[in-house]
Amino acid sequence: MTTAPLYLLLVSAVAIYLSTGASAIGVNYGTIANNLPRPSQVAQFITTQTIIDSVKIFDVIPDIIHAFANTNVTVTITVGNGDIPALADARAAAQWVAANVQPYYQETKINRISVGNEILATGNRLWISKLVPCMWALHNALVQAGIRDVQVSTPHTLGIISNSVQPSQARIRKGYDKVIFEPMLKFLRQTKSPLMVNPYPYFSYAPSIADYALFRPNRGVHDSHTNITYYNMFDAMMDAVYSAVKAMGYADVDIVVAETGWPSAGDPNQPACTVDNAISFNGNLLKAVTSGKGTPLMPNRKFETYIFSLFNENLKPGQSNERNWGLFRPDFSAVYDVGILKNKQSRPAPRPAPVAGQKSWCVPKASASDQALQANINYVCSQKGMDCRPIQAGGPCFGPNNVRSHASFVMNSFYRLNGARPFNCDFAGTGVVANSDPSHGSCKYM
Repeated sequence: MTTAPLYLLLVSAVAIYLSTGASAIGVNYGTIANNLPRPSQVAQFITTQTIIDSVKIFDVIPDIIHAFANTNVTVTITVGNGDIPALADARAAAQWVAANVQPYYQETKINRISVGNEILATGNRLWISKLVPCMWALHNALVQAGIRDVQVSTPHTLGIISNSVQPSQARIRKGYDKVIFEPMLKFLRQTKSPLMVNPYPYFSYAPSIADYALFRPNRGVHDSHTNITYYNMFDAMMDAVYSAVKAMGYADVDIVVAETGWPSAGDPNQPACTVDNAISFNGNLLKAVTSGKGTPLMPNRKFETYIFSLFNENLKPGQSNERNWGLFRPDFSAVYDVGILKNKQSRPAPRPAPVAGQKSWCVPKASASDQALQANINYVCSQKGMDCRPIQAGGPCFGPNNVRSHASFVMNSFYRLNGARPFNCDFAGTGVVANSDPSHGSCKYM
């Protein structure tokens, strides 16, 4: 199965977006493996061969922190979950900062301390009760050490949220909202630190919503309270987080995507774990977070984002997908590339590849309803880079002026611009690949 057309299109798109403005593109640098290259080699690879400008590690690993000294790559270090109770004490926090931040701070751009990982999901009452006190203790220790540009935060799963089917109605779960989140959000606001979240559409995957999870054409999910239709799950998840914190009065707190990604391989009972799906999700994710388009409830913004993960890690327990989240293999060869490699950025996207050796077009199925086809028009025309002017009044494809004709043109444009691959003509079962040119009069199809 070839992935080249979609792959190169996404590479080109991400390169264009990144060239228009700064936006942190980070990776989670996990180390649960016995075949990884030396940190110094990793740092050289990241700085010279990729567009990655931030890394997050799940511990305090001196060799890794040292490796990024005198580079422009920022480093987020992590307090172990089990260390949280002890570090709620001011003296212990000061000692921790003295041992794990101050020795590296002058040369390595440590930008943030992550206090544990997904603590609320652990259910450990001691860790949870000491989480915010620990964050305050570490922040105060940093200030006392004269370090004022290192933030303190903690990542959360989206399990912290309830009522998230309609993003505008999402709220922090009862029991955590007033006791944990109120003081935590107050801390983040006062210290100008972000709320860190781990939105993973992969973990909500089901065949019936595959296109919605993977940024592919779909009918969308409607929020009746805002009259907004969401065409990808990632935007919906981010807006659910925003709605939840806004409802508590903290809409001004920034949001960082601390982890997200998609595995490229898995066991036979994990059919969603494919290279094609990983390319579709991560490639479109990078476009989404760097474009400046934002989300429906958070428009015109970019999101600092950390993809999970840098490498495939061969010692991670569990099913095969756990060992196949990486963008790269330990020998630095790409499992796939969606614009991360610098030497791929300047390559132009090729002309769309024909299907089965001949040119093909995407048209609506005869059974497709006008409602479904209008949803296809809305989706395609909402995508950055899509030109829907030909179907507007005065355009060469305005006539015949009906939904089916307009949908045919825009569905085909989307199909061709995304590599003429069959799944790009699915449109939730309303599209079909044809071998006859539907062009008519002055309306010329790609």
